[in-house]
Amino acid sequence: MKHTPALFSLLLGFLPLTGNADIELPNIFGNHMVLQRGAPLQIWGTADAGEKIALKFGSRTFTSTTDEDGSWEISLPSLKSDGGKSHRITIKGRNTIVLENILIGDVWIGSGQSNMEWNMNGSERKDEFVKDANHPGIRLFHIPKKQFDAPQADVEAKWKPCTSGNIPNFSAVLYHFGKTIHADQNVPIGLVNSSWGGSPIEPWTVTDKGSGKMYNGMIAPIVKFPVTGTIWYQGETNCIQKNGLAYTGKMKDLIEGWRRVFNNENMPFYFVQIAPWNGGPYAPGQLPALWEAQCATLKLPHTGMAVTTDIVHNIGDIHPRNKHDVGDRLARWALARHYQKKGVVYSGPLYKAMKVEGGRIRLAFAHSDGLKSRDGQDLNEFKIAGSDGQFVDAKAKIEGKFVLVSAESIKSPTQVRFGWHKVANPNLVNRAGLPASPFQTEKWTGGTGE
Repeated sequence: MKHTPALFSLLLGFLPLTGNADIELPNIFGNHMVLQRGAPLQIWGTADAGEKIALKFGSRTFTSTTDEDGSWEISLPSLKSDGGKSHRITIKGRNTIVLENILIGDVWIGSGQSNMEWNMNGSERKDEFVKDANHPGIRLFHIPKKQFDAPQADVEAKWKPCTSGNIPNFSAVLYHFGKTIHADQNVPIGLVNSSWGGSPIEPWTVTDKGSGKMYNGMIAPIVKFPVTGTIWYQGETNCIQKNGLAYTGKMKDLIEGWRRVFNNENMPFYFVQIAPWNGGPYAPGQLPALWEAQCATLKLPHTGMAVTTDIVHNIGDIHPRNKHDVGDRLARWALARHYQKKGVVYSGPLYKAMKVEGGRIRLAFAHSDGLKSRDGQDLNEFKIAGSDGQFVDAKAKIEGKFVLVSAESIKSPTQVRFGWHKVANPNLVNRAGLPASPFQTEKWTGGTGE
């Protein structure tokens, strides 16, 4: 019997290379996608080894040749947004791929645990918001939950137009954030939802020492795809795990790691200060400590924090259903800091400094224009202590951009606490109606995001 090369290969249990592999793209490239403006772009995929690939975008053609393992990559120059004009990309090799209805704009990632994952169907005013969710200039990309021991090359997702039919199961916070940016900036917006209910921060983190399983499955496949920035809603699980102030370092690792892998050291990273909750798993003092850790994260450049103490309508629900105000508050940070829009109040009052003045303490805040009471009642949730550290309820009075705090029983005050417990519902706001973050003045580590 004559052993032909093909038969010899079959006897060894494999087939020879036939030169018939189709061009394939990762799923982050597809119809309806948004390409990030103002950043060098790469489009990559696989085909036969040594195959010539031609990519046409508008009137320009770019070429590449696959390497020995069949990988190819084509670099495109930075693109400018063009008012929502629809584009087509054609990629030719042995076969042809045509990608249509492509927009050039800004891409934002939404990540974290269940409060980011929480969809429109489970949120307040869902009927109204779903009905109005037809936005041709917004596109949705929902990454399914996957964990892997090593970074992956692809995700099982597809870009979809933002319509009433496609929005019900999409992240409500991310949608409301993107909708606000799109309406204000009139630029196409791509929204990438990559979140997992109940997840701690560690599986999302990538450092020089390694990467978490959720990062590997749900972020690593898209890090070569340029984005504008990230919004993040997570922390409840780490609070249950009693991480408290240690969460500051975990956030630093997450943010700096993502900025490194996305090759964008100034990538905006805006996050939600987790909501008050009376759930038993929160050990005493842990939620305020985590709040302080989140405030401390504001010391990192290009970060921002949305406070949510005033929009919890059921203190027994770890998932506050008002997601539209959360998304809008995150968008304020983006509009003011990234898009440089003038006149946007982007934060509620954040504690800055204190000064003892006889029997009272003067508190200074960032973002303090127009301090007032949200409900017209006396300011609440302030406590004051003397040298013995025993706190009592305090009277608080606004004086311009300051708050003066005192109590008749404390003649020589030393420190103040504000909303420093897990069911806090304080009423101090600024002129924009944005709430003050809980704080304590003893060795405070928080930042102000100024």
